[in-house]
Amino acid sequence: MTYIRTKLKKEIEIDSIITLHYFEYMKDFVFKGESHNFWEFLYVDHGTVSVCADDTWMTLNTGDIIFHRPNEFHAIKSIGKNSPNLVAMSFTSNSPSMDFFIQKHFTLTGEERSLISHIISEGRKTFSTPIHIPSVEQVILKEETPFASAQLIILYLELFLITAVRNHTDEAHEIKKTPASMDSPGTRSMKQERLENILQYMEFHICEQLKISDICNTFSISRSSLQALFHDKLNCGVIDHFNAMKIQRAKDIIRDGNMNFTEIAYFLSYSSLPYFSKQFRAANGMSPSEYASSVKGMTEALRPKDREDTQ
Repeated sequence: MTYIRTKLKKEIEIDSIITLHYFEYMKDFVFKGESHNFWEFLYVDHGTVSVCADDTWMTLNTGDIIFHRPNEFHAIKSIGKNSPNLVAMSFTSNSPSMDFFIQKHFTLTGEERSLISHIISEGRKTFSTPIHIPSVEQVILKEETPFASAQLIILYLELFLITAVRNHTDEAHEIKKTPASMDSPGTRSMKQERLENILQYMEFHICEQLKISDICNTFSISRSSLQALFHDKLNCGVIDHFNAMKIQRAKDIIRDGNMNFTEIAYFLSYSSLPYFSKQFRAANGMSPSEYASSVKGMTEALRPKDREDTQ
């Protein structure tokens, strides 16, 4: 037998990573803008922002993403009532298929959001440069990293871009109607809807000391089924997720600047300020006051930048 090699085409290939950031800003932050000769995307993980691409301003909400092509001027400012959390990643690619992302902005699917989470997770393992400081202009590799972690970042990014092209073209609607993608839609939809309703209930009661029994009684669900739902969909326990929601709300309030730490602890029903501080440090690796100083410093660092700062 004669075996013949088939060379497979790579539609999207990433050449290098420039920066990877996860920002948590004050509510009133403004970034006056820049341009550079590489690709960048901005994903809104939380909050609402107004983004400028060349001379066009548009509003992005939680779950939205925008792509900036090389040499495109871009600026951003917070316009929502909540302090924004943003993911920004810049990279180089000469693949012609990247033209798909010129002037593109859309809402990500759950699958796409998961891939961005994987990129952030691997980035923390791989880069010694902190991803929460916007002044960092080059990622530096750690001396010791998990096996192939740098390659995984490239692969996750390429997979994310390929998935986005597939999901956000007209043909994607036809692809999603195939039998394989319709496997047990009723069951998936029912579980997802129940989870979303429970999360909304938890958000509504974020200022209380919510118990599992309260959720079980409200939604007529057993404790074991409730825990299984959270572990299946969110990979964590119910109270663990509720506590994480409380800490996220505390961070939002700190960035809003409308309450002091004692007021925040009382507002979110922590038993005391020391206990709140302990929980906050355990979740974020810093105290509330250290976090407030860090975020305020990052926001203030962006204010002097303007269009003359373009690269």
